[in-house]
Amino acid sequence: MTSEKQARFGRVGIWSPALHTADPDRRSDVAEAVAELDELGYGTIWIGGSPSVDQVVPILEASRRITVATGILSIWQHPAGEVARQVAELEKDTPGRFVLGLGVSHDALTPQYARPYSAMVGYLDALDTAPDPLPAERRVLAALGPKMLKLAAGRSLGAHPYLVTAEHTAQARSALGPEALLAPELKVVLDDDLDRARTVARDTLATYLQLPNYTNNLLRLGFTDDDFLGGGSIRLLDALFALGNAETVHARVDAYREAGADHVALQVLTGDRHHDLPRAQWRTLASAFSLG
Repeated sequence: MTSEKQARFGRVGIWSPALHTADPDRRSDVAEAVAELDELGYGTIWIGGSPSVDQVVPILEASRRITVATGILSIWQHPAGEVARQVAELEKDTPGRFVLGLGVSHDALTPQYARPYSAMVGYLDALDTAPDPLPAERRVLAALGPKMLKLAAGRSLGAHPYLVTAEHTAQARSALGPEALLAPELKVVLDDDLDRARTVARDTLATYLQLPNYTNNLLRLGFTDDDFLGGGSIRLLDALFALGNAETVHARVDAYREAGADHVALQVLTGDRHHDLPRAQWRTLASAFSLG
């Protein structure tokens, strides 16, 4: 990682869909969790669950130095001109701290889904020509396949692939070239009981195995339809998750970085994916990576 990327993103970050919420009763808990992630020394907070730009504001307000990124904003739900305007407003108050993660979502989740690659090209064109243009170095793409990865290298800071293996990371680095940011997400279950950890992993994976964008990518990596049965084979779970103690997680992150990742976004799973703020586990991992 270049010194600029290191300073901006850090070696590891936290990916969580629970950090944006419409529930006013949870906002103070989220703000406290964000402030702690900042203090712990993580490089980036990735706000999962298709957040909007306005949902980023409380995260930036609750922190002081950490990079905040959307992981990811769906191009179908938010007009490019409005997004560019909102990001320009964020830049006035918190310069250099926000990165827009963009993605094409999935056919099953988006009624207007069509020609995703062309749609992304058009969206990037609209960001470039908006009254408040959003520069390429302020955005990343949730790219999986070769075409979208090359687009990420040419039209953005780089790629934020989701639900990928270390082998995919090596292929992505080859497609992106040496300079583009590569920041894959990695799911983590901190539990020495592997049977219990695999149950949490399978419960999480079940939804993604219904989405062809992910299964097609896994098939390209050499997995088969049999690996998708029963919530995922052990071979598939071991490739997509870090299951076990903090040392296991550290080793898995090292594998992704050796494959070409600049930064790894850790999604800690406990079985309550959309509402849990696993602050004890975040502290454990910060200590394991000697952050702060």
